[in-house]
Amino acid sequence: MPPLPVDEARDFLDRHPDIASIDLLISDLNGVQRGKRIPRENLEKAYRDGINLPASVFALDILGNTIEETGLGLVSGDADRVCRPVPGTLMPSPWLRDGRQAQLLMTMTEADGGPYFADPRQVLTRVLERFGRAGLTPVVAVEMEFYLVDRARNALGMIQPPCSPASGERATHSQLYSISELDEYADFLEEIQEAARLQALPLDTALKECAPGQFEINLIHCDDALAACDSAVLLKRLIKGVAIKHGFEATFMAKPYGGEAGSGTHVHISLLDEAGRNVFAAEDQDPLGTPRLREAVAGLLDLMPASMALFAPNLNAFRRFQPGLYVPMAPTWGYDNRSVAVRIPSGPNAARRLEHRVAGADANPYLLMATLLAAIDHGLQHRLTPPPAIEGNAYDQVAPSLTNSWSQALDLLEGSEVLAEALGRDFLHVFLANRRAERDQAMQAVSKLEYDWYLRHV
Repeated sequence: MPPLPVDEARDFLDRHPDIASIDLLISDLNGVQRGKRIPRENLEKAYRDGINLPASVFALDILGNTIEETGLGLVSGDADRVCRPVPGTLMPSPWLRDGRQAQLLMTMTEADGGPYFADPRQVLTRVLERFGRAGLTPVVAVEMEFYLVDRARNALGMIQPPCSPASGERATHSQLYSISELDEYADFLEEIQEAARLQALPLDTALKECAPGQFEINLIHCDDALAACDSAVLLKRLIKGVAIKHGFEATFMAKPYGGEAGSGTHVHISLLDEAGRNVFAAEDQDPLGTPRLREAVAGLLDLMPASMALFAPNLNAFRRFQPGLYVPMAPTWGYDNRSVAVRIPSGPNAARRLEHRVAGADANPYLLMATLLAAIDHGLQHRLTPPPAIEGNAYDQVAPSLTNSWSQALDLLEGSEVLAEALGRDFLHVFLANRRAERDQAMQAVSKLEYDWYLRHV
C-alpha cells in the first residue's frame, strides 16, 4: 500500500485551523477503536510514513489484554507493523474538545506494504477481491440498534433507562416507532445528524426501537462495502461520544437488559454486474427476484451455523438469542417477513436485495460484512438452492437450531473449510484463539445470579 499524497492532510489542516490534534484509529477484533493521538503538525508525516503499531493490537481481548495464544504477542517479539491512512476518512470530531479534535482511520500493512492478514478491514478486502474477479460489486447498507442508558446506576448497581430530556421521566415503555420519543431526544439526535454531516457519514433514518431507551440509526446504501463499514465503525464512535456530551451512555451491547429486546446489526446487500445491473432483480419484474438471489440466500443459510461466532462474538451476544423478540433462531428466509433470518424486503424491482438479521450490534462490521459476502459467494459459486421460503411466523414453523453456546459456535467456525479459505486460515487462528481465551476468562467469573440461586440451596 503506497503512501498517500499529503495534499489531503494539508487541505484538511488549511480548512480546519482550530484542529489541535488527530486520533489515528484502527479497529481491533472486537471493533474497539485503538490507536494514537498526534498533534496537527505530525499529520503530514503520518500520511507520508504511516505510524507504527504492534501487530498484537489484533491479539487484544475486550479488556485490552494481549492473548498470547494468538501468536501475535511476545512469542513473535511483539513486533510493529506500519499503519496507513484510509483515504477520505480524515474528519473533525465535533463532540470532542470543543471541535478542536479530528480523527483518521488507519489500516495495517506488512513490511512489504501488503495487507496485514489479521486486520479486519483487510479481511474484508480479501473477500471483496473475489467479487471483483467475478465482475460483481456488492451494494450494502448497515442498520445499527443501540441503547441509551442513564450514567447513574440503580440501587442494585445495574444499568437503567435514561430520563427524558424533555419530561425528566424515566423511560418504562417500548413505544416502537414513537415520534414523540424522537421529539424528546431531538437535541441528541440532531447533534448526531450534524456531526455525521461534518464527517460525511451518509445517515438515512433514525427511529425509536422496541425497548425503553432503544434506538436505531441507518446508513444509506453504498456500492463500496469497505466505505460502508468505515462509516459504521465511525458512526458507533460518534453516537457514543455525542451521548456522553448529552449526559447519557450509548451501548451497542447485544443484550443489555435480560427481559428486553436485544440490539442487532442488520445488513442489506444486493449485487451489481459490470453493466451496473442488479443481478438480484428479475427482468420480468418478478418480486421473487432471480435465481442468483436465491443462490445467495442459500449460501447465507448454509454457512449460518458456522458463522455464529462472528455474528455473536462474546458472552453477552448469545443472550440475545431468545424466542419472541424478533431474533432469528434458525437458518430461515422469506419475502417481507421479519420473523426469518434472511428477509427479502418489498419494494421496487430495481432495489431487490436481501436483509441479514442475525448479527448483534456488537459484531465487528468489517468481519460481519466479510462473512456475509463470503457466504453469498459460496452460494453463487456452487449454485446452491435454498429451502422453501417461510410464510407466516417462522418461530412457529421451524425449531431453533442456531447455537446459543459460545464454545460450540467457535468449534463450528473452526470446522468450516469454506470460511477458513475465504477469511484466511491465519486470521481464523488469531480470531479463534482470541475469542477462546476471552471465554475462558468469562467462565471464571461467578455471577450474582449464581449466588442468589445456588449459595444456600445446593
